[in-house]
Amino acid sequence: MTSSPPEPFDVVVVGAGPAGVTAALRTARLGATTALITRDQFGGMAANDGPVPVRTLAQAARLIREARQLPRYGIEGSEPALDYPRLMARVREVTAATREQTLLRGDLERAGVRIYEQAGLARFADDHTVESDNAPRLRADKIILCTGGTSRPLPVPGFELTATHSDAWNLSSVPSSMVVIGAGATGVQVASIFNAFGSRVHLIEVAPRILMTEDRDISEAVAAALAASGVQVVEDAGTIDRFERCAAGVRLLRSSANGQQSIEAALAVVAAGWVADTAGLALDRAGVQTSQRGFVEVDAQLRTTAPHIFAAGDVTGRAMVVHEAVRQALLAGTNAVLGANAALPAQVSPVGSFTDPEYASVGLTEAAARQAHETAVTTVRFDSLPRPIIDGRQTGFCKLVVDREHHAILGCHVVGERAVELAQLAATAMAAQMPVEQLALVPFSFPTYASALGRAAVIAAIDLDHTGLWVLDHLETAVETGVA
Repeated sequence: MTSSPPEPFDVVVVGAGPAGVTAALRTARLGATTALITRDQFGGMAANDGPVPVRTLAQAARLIREARQLPRYGIEGSEPALDYPRLMARVREVTAATREQTLLRGDLERAGVRIYEQAGLARFADDHTVESDNAPRLRADKIILCTGGTSRPLPVPGFELTATHSDAWNLSSVPSSMVVIGAGATGVQVASIFNAFGSRVHLIEVAPRILMTEDRDISEAVAAALAASGVQVVEDAGTIDRFERCAAGVRLLRSSANGQQSIEAALAVVAAGWVADTAGLALDRAGVQTSQRGFVEVDAQLRTTAPHIFAAGDVTGRAMVVHEAVRQALLAGTNAVLGANAALPAQVSPVGSFTDPEYASVGLTEAAARQAHETAVTTVRFDSLPRPIIDGRQTGFCKLVVDREHHAILGCHVVGERAVELAQLAATAMAAQMPVEQLALVPFSFPTYASALGRAAVIAAIDLDHTGLWVLDHLETAVETGVA
């Protein structure tokens, strides 16, 4: 930080993850002089500590799994052995390439955005000025906060003995044992990946089931698959009392209806939720308020309680996935420069996780749909489809939830190989407002995982046809999908 006058801009964007990059590019292309400042490396959590490194580790776990299938296909080979330092070198290689090649850095530079990287902690000096330790002071008419999120700490004794998922990705070796506290998307991914790498894993969830925000069938199927692979899944785990040191590394003590239990492991990873990364921003100097959960409060136009300051992405606590952060950033950038009052339109938003097996969903869960609609639910099991059988990946299903009155697709829930891609296909159909009969008429290549979605749509179309003529009218399509 210097004492010289601040550099003037029309817009300063704080944070260079997907939201920050998108917001900065949008404002610059709208003609605003724009600065983008980030505490650490360009790319933010998504590139350096989120989907990109996680998917790279998941790919290693996948390759180990596939290598163990080689004898089933007549291919001789030795048991795969993991060289963890070499894997981490690959993770660094991938994240570096992502930062340089796929996160619009060249577009930002061509648009004239001034990028301040490795600037240290950014904070408000006043309501229009941002300062940091390693960059000039920046002053702007409009400011957009895109600082993302961070792991939620647990208010229990001994928490300092635990690690976060970020620490897990940066280990120098695979721990012999691990206890993961929190079985949302992040915790389940950590458990699945390190189980594949050879750790003995306990997965602890205080809620009644893992993946509580997902459809119940997804939760149950993923829990069963994790247990079958050797993960010790503990649901409805009671209260986390404390952590303490022990010979193995760290001991977790919890209390439930069965009394107090303890689990010892070389490493304890806490993945108990996500909070806004606003520490040190000095929001009070700018008049920006946060909610009780610590997220920056924004209105429908993504304005904060300071009208010239906007926010987008995980820092708002809304739909904390990359594609939603990008949507919010486009809106925040547009409203900031043009003084517009646009709001985000409703849109389907698929979510998924690279566990083994994968899971993904879009739209309403079956339980939520039944509360507001008369529904038709169809499920196609992967072990009934040629492609999963060919690949030896029969675990899983594709479930469609459809409105009986309007025949609209309300939700799709998938467990198994290529689940994320399948949910994306369903999201495309839902965004296009295709009735299920129209999806059923889309030709799906054979043999593919995508045909699970096509078959589920055909079954739903037949179920919804009160005349009994749907199959006759579309017999050729039905035969090709193997339903008639």
